[in-house]
Amino acid sequence: MDTPQKTGSGSYRIEGAHHHLDIDKDDKLAIKLAMLFEACSIGVQAAMTKYGYTEQRYYQLRNLFNEHGVDGLKDKAREPKTNRVRTEEVVNQIIRHRFLDPDASPAVITQKMRQNGYKISRRSVERTITEYGLQKKTPQIKPQAGGADSGNSKDKKKETGHTY
Repeated sequence: MDTPQKTGSGSYRIEGAHHHLDIDKDDKLAIKLAMLFEACSIGVQAAMTKYGYTEQRYYQLRNLFNEHGVDGLKDKAREPKTNRVRTEEVVNQIIRHRFLDPDASPAVITQKMRQNGYKISRRSVERTITEYGLQKKTPQIKPQAGGADSGNSKDKKKETGHTY
């Protein structure tokens, strides 16, 4: 009978009559599979306890394995596959509003979008504006050499003929 043992090196060891197998604790797929195999020999409760899973999760994994094999045990990507809020139509409308009124803030564009029936947040509008490079260009004002109080007012008077 196989007995899973947690080794000091951060892995699980499954020992059989003639051989053993070490499973890295970071290999989630191998651990799930080992737990399912171990449950057949040492029982569900013992396998769940050894591998740190709940009974509900054990049965979920067993059903996934029965339906899809090892592929059913793989962790799924957590990010959405499609952009549910910023669809192509919504992005086009944000760009349209930005071009119609370049001075409109993201909050104003959000309000106009909502008035037209689109469910969108101000942050989504900001992301779209940033991703498409539609943010306002603010001129960089460089400080003059010597600063404002450098006593150059006489020089300015000579150049322009104005007194300050």
